[in-house]
Amino acid sequence: MTHDIKTHLADLMRAALSSVAPDQADTAIVLERPKQAAHGDFACNLAMQLARSMKRNPRDLAKLLLSEIPKSPFVGKAEIAGAGFINFHLLPSAKLEVIRSVLAQGKSFGRSTLGGKKKVQIEFVSANPTGPLHVGHGRGAAYGASLANLLAYAGWDVTREYYVNDAGRQMDILSVSAWLRYLALYGEDVLFPSNAYQGDYVCGMAEQMKIAHGDKFVRSAKSVLQGTPGLPENERTDDGAKAQREAQLDALIANAKGLLGEDWNYVHSHVLNEQLEDCRSDLEEFGVHYDVWFSEKSLFDTGLVERCIQRLEKAGHVYVQNGARWFKSTAFGDEKDRVVQRDNGLYTYFASDIAYHLNKFERGFERIINIWGADHHGYIPRVKGALAALDLDPDVLDVALVQFAILYRNGQKASMSTRSGEFVTLRTLRQDVGNDACRFFYVLRKSDQHLDFDLDLAKSQSNENPVYYIQYAHARVCSVLAQWDEANVEATLAEADLSCLDNPHELVLAARLGEFPEVIESAANELAPHIIAFYLKDLAAGFHSYYNAERMLVDDLALKNARIALATAVRQVIRNGLAILGVSCPQSM
Repeated sequence: MTHDIKTHLADLMRAALSSVAPDQADTAIVLERPKQAAHGDFACNLAMQLARSMKRNPRDLAKLLLSEIPKSPFVGKAEIAGAGFINFHLLPSAKLEVIRSVLAQGKSFGRSTLGGKKKVQIEFVSANPTGPLHVGHGRGAAYGASLANLLAYAGWDVTREYYVNDAGRQMDILSVSAWLRYLALYGEDVLFPSNAYQGDYVCGMAEQMKIAHGDKFVRSAKSVLQGTPGLPENERTDDGAKAQREAQLDALIANAKGLLGEDWNYVHSHVLNEQLEDCRSDLEEFGVHYDVWFSEKSLFDTGLVERCIQRLEKAGHVYVQNGARWFKSTAFGDEKDRVVQRDNGLYTYFASDIAYHLNKFERGFERIINIWGADHHGYIPRVKGALAALDLDPDVLDVALVQFAILYRNGQKASMSTRSGEFVTLRTLRQDVGNDACRFFYVLRKSDQHLDFDLDLAKSQSNENPVYYIQYAHARVCSVLAQWDEANVEATLAEADLSCLDNPHELVLAARLGEFPEVIESAANELAPHIIAFYLKDLAAGFHSYYNAERMLVDDLALKNARIALATAVRQVIRNGLAILGVSCPQSM
């Protein structure tokens, strides 16, 4: 109904414009909701848009337009405000009609055709499967899943994808970490590197290998350490010391591959599958589902990485220096050129990332959305540059940056380091505060804004806890309906006399319901699920105020049915909004 009203008002303004300035009749008509309710239900700035080109004072032009606006069965008053706005005040009957729309459309109310069924791929989380997901990953998961739901609701054909980094150095580090812990179970005294993965889960994978294969993978400590460089003294932390530690780790990986031969593939596959399955189950339990789990390794197995770099080289965007191949990313706005193939023949992560994005285009996606951590900001121009170099449209790619959430427990900031093992897992957080609080709190801020996760607030059952406050509004409506003795609920509500609803609380609530379709499109355009979270808070606040001020189950049958119709519409919109955010709707609390 809201969209119909906006279209109707736009038609009124178009008719007025055709009378006043026929040569300007194709000007876009913009209608927005004023920030202050006293300024009406919709405002149009057409007079200010045209004032300069028509060489007229905007208020004078607004008066002229106002005099030519046709009469409308929905508009109670139209007036000029400010520098030349035309404000429309709708009749109560026009505002209340949205209740019927909500009740008739149910789960579909607010759905949009904005996306035009275009294919969009949303890739999110994509954390290296080197350990349990932590609370920082949780924010990307909640944001990505909510955004995918939102765009699907707004008419896009959405594919949710997880990019599995199963071909890189980090998986080698995790594999050798688990193998060294396995050797220790057999008494092989190999000094465990401080820059290897430290968590208890690594020891757990070592135990699994022992149970399944006994001592099959045991090699002597002497052979494992053969040829590895020494470590820096006194736990130095300078760049030189860090490089020494990384060199030792690389030597251990090389020795492990040589000593284990084909068995290295088993160790690698074992740790990958264990961590990937843990990640998958964690996300599924969090209500985050993927259509595609895409393997980085497949890009190499199919030869796409090699073909991609050859294509760039053929187009003149790659040069060789000191035996390595470099992509001319400075030609596309990057701060320096980037290596795509090292002098030892190995491709860089950037090379496989270019190939992955080429693959996305080849799969026919008309829009690509990557959700990355905020620390990847500098990576955007080089990826877009690579797309341009491949003669692909870089504007097809949108990158949404997500700041890691910081969890405070008892006033103490929790560490998030994966290699050290000192992190708070997403699973622990979910068990502590529940999925609903996690999903909602993670999207309470714009994704690129800093987020402190208030654990105490998330667990509280109070009006200050926004998710509790919204769910409680839903439960209150359920309680009213449970007390309502009515045999044919749907027919009764559909036939309710909405003209009975004439107090300010009711009209404000109806107007708020009417905003939901606009909120959906605005949130989808801005890739901003938090807009829905804030809308639901406002809707719940409006309902609680109404519930506290007025009785629902009054003696007047017509008024009772009308009020229950309004409350039921509020419940439906809360359900629709929370479903997008992945939050449940309890019937009692």
